[in-house]
Amino acid sequence: MKLDPGKMSDWEISEAASQDAKTVHELAESLGVQPEEVIPYGPMYGKLDYRTILDRVGSSNRGKYIDVTAITPTPLGEGKTTTTIGLVEGLGALGKRVTGAIRQPSGGPTFNIKGSGAGGGIAQCIPLTDLSLGLTGDIDAVTNAHNLAMVAVTSRLQHEFNYSDKRLERRGLKRLDIDPRNPAIGWAIDLCAQALRDIVIGNGGSTDGFMMRSGFQITVSSEIMAILAVASDLADFRSRIAKMTVAYDKRGNAVSAADLEVDGAMTAIMARAINPNLMQTAEGQPVFVHAGPFANISIGQSSIVADRLGLALSDYHVTESGFGADIGFEKFWNLKCRMSGLAPDAAVIVCTIRALKLHGGGPDAQPGKKLDRVYREKNVELVERGVENLLAHIETVKKSGITPVVCLNHFVTDDDDEIRVVREAASSGGARMAVGRHWQSGGEGARELAEAVIDATQENTKFSYLYSSDSSIKQRIETIAREVYGASGVEYSAPAEQRIKAVSADPTTNAYGVCIVKTHLSLSADPTAKGRPVGWTLPVRDIFVYNGAELIVPVAGEIKLMPGTGSDPSYRRIDVDVKTGRVTGLS
Repeated sequence: MKLDPGKMSDWEISEAASQDAKTVHELAESLGVQPEEVIPYGPMYGKLDYRTILDRVGSSNRGKYIDVTAITPTPLGEGKTTTTIGLVEGLGALGKRVTGAIRQPSGGPTFNIKGSGAGGGIAQCIPLTDLSLGLTGDIDAVTNAHNLAMVAVTSRLQHEFNYSDKRLERRGLKRLDIDPRNPAIGWAIDLCAQALRDIVIGNGGSTDGFMMRSGFQITVSSEIMAILAVASDLADFRSRIAKMTVAYDKRGNAVSAADLEVDGAMTAIMARAINPNLMQTAEGQPVFVHAGPFANISIGQSSIVADRLGLALSDYHVTESGFGADIGFEKFWNLKCRMSGLAPDAAVIVCTIRALKLHGGGPDAQPGKKLDRVYREKNVELVERGVENLLAHIETVKKSGITPVVCLNHFVTDDDDEIRVVREAASSGGARMAVGRHWQSGGEGARELAEAVIDATQENTKFSYLYSSDSSIKQRIETIAREVYGASGVEYSAPAEQRIKAVSADPTTNAYGVCIVKTHLSLSADPTAKGRPVGWTLPVRDIFVYNGAELIVPVAGEIKLMPGTGSDPSYRRIDVDVKTGRVTGLS
């Protein structure tokens, strides 16, 4: 069947492409993976035993490493996953041995406004239904491991309140004096459930738990998801889980998962999830799906394990980072690459005419609402003003020592004169430029992009980090704020100052990476400030410490770890044909 994005929805394209898709064993065989190294979960996808494969293959092969990031997006998204998959298809169309790595879609966006994160049109990861509705259970495992930690915390609170020291000792427990007024974490659920942000638990009698304020965060923002992304293997994962702070005692000291003796059980829940998932593009190229999205509130990277597999098994490996280069690429560059020891050969910056028009002063573009006509009609002036945002992201990528490739994710409404403005801006910024028509034409539509990326990977890069690992926490925050966001400076709230002082006094935590939580809708901390804001100050209102992921997490502006569900969510259009079991309406 001919795949026609103009006439078919994403789920219909996925369903049609799946009819001729490779089996998971055929996919694995194309990578040189042995049958016993595959853990099938269905005919078309499964997990790979990464340890056995890497032990067998070793480091004899090192493919070209390409990161895909973007300009500051509209709330609609600019097709970064679509471009990641399109580039994999484009390299495949050129006969290259290629793999991709994307993050697993969260149920929050899938059932909310943005939809699934599988790509789109012909440039998507299949099967869409399975990918969007749980896949092999990684996100469920993160949810359960996270909530088990909270069960351990709340159970200990209840028992310490009700039992004497001697009674605790008879049960092999010591009093931890957990402070219910100073929680380290709450509960997790992989939905956008704003009603659960702030709750009271433990209502009832003494057998019903300890009454305290608590709340939920979306699962993919859990520290456990960040640990999954950065862990080098299961042993590393286990040691990181043990160090994860799950509560504080009444003296303000961290209480770890190991202190509560829940770290082993949490790791047991996650033991299979450390193995990357193997899927495929609509055109049959292998794609690893591992770890989760939301680089604005977490690290938002595909996993180090998946990237190491891809680099060992292919000549070109394309990985995805969340949101714009100010967030996703910055964390890829200064956190993920530092932790993995890997250095990229090229980076792709995805942009759209739509986003450039918004940054040039166009009206709001909101999900669920009809786009203003300015986004469907020619307006060169808005594009010319909006390229300042693109230029800022080009400069960010170039500071890492690699030359970016700008990919204009092509929409049918794009005008040639508008495209010319983008091409000239990219050239003036010192970047290559390609128009990607992968949504409509798959690999054939991504040939120009693939050729530009191959060309970029031939350059001698001088990759280096933005800041040294021995710089202070404040120096790192302020360097990112000035050099990447374009801020004039940073101001800290009193609680943030206190937390930085405490963290800086500990030489272990002082060496952690800095993972800033910030809006993805602006280079600044103000989501309404479009283009390239100047003369503003980054407000750091709090500091989280992720001892397991080894991250210092400054919170800039009003950011919530639990998104809300909009008035026209995607779940209104998702259904099941009860006669066939086919899921319809996913996008």
